[in-house]
Amino acid sequence: MSGHGHGHGHGQCQCEGHVDPAERGLEYGLFRKIDQERLECLNEASEGSGKLVFKPWEERQDRTKFVESDDDEELLFNIPFTGNVKLKGIIIIGDDDDTHPSEMRLYKNIPHMSFDDTGREPDQVFHLSRDLTGEVEYTTKIARFSNVHHLSIHITKNFGAETSKIYYVGLRGEWSEGHRHEVTLCTYEASANPMDHKIDLITPQTHFIA
Repeated sequence: MSGHGHGHGHGQCQCEGHVDPAERGLEYGLFRKIDQERLECLNEASEGSGKLVFKPWEERQDRTKFVESDDDEELLFNIPFTGNVKLKGIIIIGDDDDTHPSEMRLYKNIPHMSFDDTGREPDQVFHLSRDLTGEVEYTTKIARFSNVHHLSIHITKNFGAETSKIYYVGLRGEWSEGHRHEVTLCTYEASANPMDHKIDLITPQTHFIA
């Protein structure tokens, strides 16, 4: 299975030695820009465990914090950011067994996504390799993920186990502050003043008489 992610993964492995560990840690600091209060994981066996896998780069191999699926092998992460993100890459760390996810689908800007919504076309799909140390990076189509305020990660299946287990989800990219004033403008436009329309109707008649 020569998935899109595999090629990037092997490329990342080959140049791993040329990347300064501290610099790599900074690249994967995007988890700090997640709105933790609104972050959620659907079908997690232990409530709140999905949040634990978004952690610092140096803690990526900490096996005490993980999320495991409940009823089946699927997991769905809803990840709201505190601003706009240009998402460049993702790393998924699991076990060296069949609980490791084998497919990941990405959806952008669909807040509060549920499993009922996963039938729609994803923005990108990756076939995953087993990764125990964070060596395989899945590179996104940056043009498609250049203005993301909410990311959904759907783990659709694993390598054959009844449940899926993840220790680390790493997000690499750039963050910029969101433009909150746009929301305010939309609010005003949505609640138009009826008096405005009356004035519009009267004005043309006035010009006509003049």
